[in-house]
Amino acid sequence: MCRKQKTIAMQNELTFDVAVGYLVNDRVEPESTQGVRSIDKSETTGGDGVVGCEPDGILEQVVRANNLFSAMERVIRNKGASGIDGMEVKDLQPYLANHYGEVCDSILGGWYKPQPVRRVEIPKPDGGVRMLGVPTVIDRMVQQALVQILQPIFEKTFSDSSFGFRPKRSAHQAINRAKEYYESGCRYVVDLDLEKYFDTVNHGLLLNMIMKTVRNIRVVRLIRKFLKSGADRRPGTTGRSRGTTG
Repeated sequence: MCRKQKTIAMQNELTFDVAVGYLVNDRVEPESTQGVRSIDKSETTGGDGVVGCEPDGILEQVVRANNLFSAMERVIRNKGASGIDGMEVKDLQPYLANHYGEVCDSILGGWYKPQPVRRVEIPKPDGGVRMLGVPTVIDRMVQQALVQILQPIFEKTFSDSSFGFRPKRSAHQAINRAKEYYESGCRYVVDLDLEKYFDTVNHGLLLNMIMKTVRNIRVVRLIRKFLKSGADRRPGTTGRSRGTTG
């Protein structure tokens, strides 16, 4: 199958119901096949990661030892609390050293299953609470490994006027840009804030936007699992149809 035909087939395979935010034609690994490698050899040839192309090897890049251990070190440096499994940051390095092959196989094979985040309520200074979801340290490592590969791809799609949460960009640079606008004669500032934006992100819209850029069904499925992992709400745990914060 040529690259163009393969891309069209992948796009047809992934169809989202935007209204409710779930996959219509989802072929997530069933329980009966867990433990079985389900990798298409044609998808492991390695990709160039260029926007508009079809980076077949994204997950292969994610699980490379240098990338995964780099992600592990980042999680350890950031410290942070444990997730619902109780594993602490200090336990991550020996875990990965002993289970690296299992982690790689589960990601490449499609049966990696993120755990629900531990839900924490942070009091706000002005009253009320801010909901925070704390993933397990293993899930944080996998998320960081994904970011390290996907971030350069998505960076090319962002506006030059965007400074928030981007590498090598800061609030000081945004202030300098605003100063340039003022010195050029601009006198009005428009301040907008989307209330609870990350609590209401539509999963279908988000995943469709990701698919249009990376064009890799396995990557999108893994991201979808993180979005749908839900939050630990005792006595039961439920998934989500929108939002990214647990």
